[in-house]
Amino acid sequence: MQFKFLDRFRKRGTSATETLLVGSRSVPLLMVRNPRARRYLLRIRSDGTARVTIPRGGSTAFAREFVERNRPWLEQQWQQMQARPRHPAIVQIGSEILFRGELVPIQSEQPGFIRFGSEILAVATPAANLRPVIERHLRQLAARELPVRVKELAALHGLAVNRVTVRSQRTRWGSCSRHGTISLNWRLIQTPAHVRDYIILHELAHLRQMNHSSRFWQEVERLCPEYQTAECWLKENRGLLREAAH
Repeated sequence: MQFKFLDRFRKRGTSATETLLVGSRSVPLLMVRNPRARRYLLRIRSDGTARVTIPRGGSTAFAREFVERNRPWLEQQWQQMQARPRHPAIVQIGSEILFRGELVPIQSEQPGFIRFGSEILAVATPAANLRPVIERHLRQLAARELPVRVKELAALHGLAVNRVTVRSQRTRWGSCSRHGTISLNWRLIQTPAHVRDYIILHELAHLRQMNHSSRFWQEVERLCPEYQTAECWLKENRGLLREAAH
């Protein structure tokens, strides 16, 4: 597998797109300038685009060198992404969804109802695509449960949270603002309890350390001694931020 840079690219404000040849396949390489970034970053996006972040004072020439130096990692990530099974867009009776850390089947209950796990939902047409109604239910469930859990853990560790929001972030499990607002991804309702709690504790730790310094990670470990186990689960299931059900 070889990567070759093509000379042509087009600019989009603070970004530029070039093309990588991965074997016989052309892969877009997006170069994005971020004045707040402290270092060059490389990742593969869900659409197959390779993205390199250029920090303040950086150059596209060095970004190309950075990509070349990290070619083995990029090739590996690309291969893993291509090998990952494609989840169908349509969810029906018999499909499985991830719910509270377990794959559970969607089953037909009495007429007009479906069941997955402990949840029973009323549906107009069970033969139709059930993804919208299931995702809507999961969002509502997350909106009820996650703020309560945040307040429980905050009180347990003597922390004050100003507000809790449940959103649909595409690249984050959660965030914490300087004003004490914790924002969580509704898909946490699909993760195991220990992973959900780790994400919440991770964000609560930012109330004491608004950074990712060594002191921050010491605080995370104090609040959640088994956090590395949760991190492993998140890495193995990182596609969950893009796929709510399959």
